[in-house]
Amino acid sequence: MLLREVTFTVDLGEHGYLIGFDDDYQFPRQMPYGWRCGPAGEAIAVVLPTTDTGPLRMTVQVHDSPPAPEADHRWEPAEEMSLRADIPTLCLATIGQGDFWDAWPEDEPPPQMAPLASRGDWVRMRLYCHADDPEPGIGDHGEHHLVQLWHAPATPALHPPLSEEDRQAREEYAAHQPGIVEEYTIEYPPRH
Repeated sequence: MLLREVTFTVDLGEHGYLIGFDDDYQFPRQMPYGWRCGPAGEAIAVVLPTTDTGPLRMTVQVHDSPPAPEADHRWEPAEEMSLRADIPTLCLATIGQGDFWDAWPEDEPPPQMAPLASRGDWVRMRLYCHADDPEPGIGDHGEHHLVQLWHAPATPALHPPLSEEDRQAREEYAAHQPGIVEEYTIEYPPRH
């Protein structure tokens, strides 16, 4: 049964968004190239949208059991993964150049998983995506994400198979990842 639903617009940064049950954001060790979402730790997922620096319409649903699959053919195939609920409140942050920005609208409190999940329990996340303009780029692509959450034991993630091109992009990111924050760091000489 659907317990809560909230829909709002997110202004994206350049590298997608983080969603999960921890607000200690860090750049993921691996980007989920070839997928829409992937792990950025046990409690957080990184999501790669079509839209780069533009608006995204997001609907977040909290359920008390697994919801039925969406029948609307406009959605891309769903992806699923398990997230550990380190805190009961769902967190959302956009990823920009070297920083993260809280993405919850000020007039809408983030969903709570309690009492369904207590600290350290697992929550299943199902992600559906749709973009009117499926070519990646800047601006409004008419993109909408549906995030469904429910308490469930940890189970393997469900994603489409990876291509060789996606594997290579992941390897390049992993090789480049240690220097991501340093790229955007400026050191100023001390003033006397």
